[in-house]
Amino acid sequence: MRRYGKRAIITRKQPTKPLFWVGSSRKDLREFPAAVKDVIGHALFIAQLGGKHEDAKPLRGFGGAGVLELVEDFDSDAYRAVYTVKFADAVYVLHAFQKKSKQGIKTLQKDLDLIKERLRRAEQDHASWSKSGA
Repeated sequence: MRRYGKRAIITRKQPTKPLFWVGSSRKDLREFPAAVKDVIGHALFIAQLGGKHEDAKPLRGFGGAGVLELVEDFDSDAYRAVYTVKFADAVYVLHAFQKKSKQGIKTLQKDLDLIKERLRRAEQDHASWSKSGA
């Protein structure tokens, strides 16, 4: 994989991992501005190919690099998408939201709680999906 600016170019053939949406994450992402959706969509595609977008950072409090957060600023607003790559064969989008707080960069506790709950749901879903042989 080669990088040019903020875009990664995939140079080898790789199977694409399926992308799963947990809760309202897909609906929420669709409400973002087009430029933000493009960046997040590109980052998710890179994750599906087994890579990591250069702006994706591990989300604190989730034990390592298995849960990633992408923050994109647009028109003085901050948009965030949180996804997990902790499964070798799938990517799960856990949460997509516009940061409302004007104080600090810290993610609100209610959002962290929602991400934890959706991660548990993703783990359960993945366990049953893996068993089905999909």
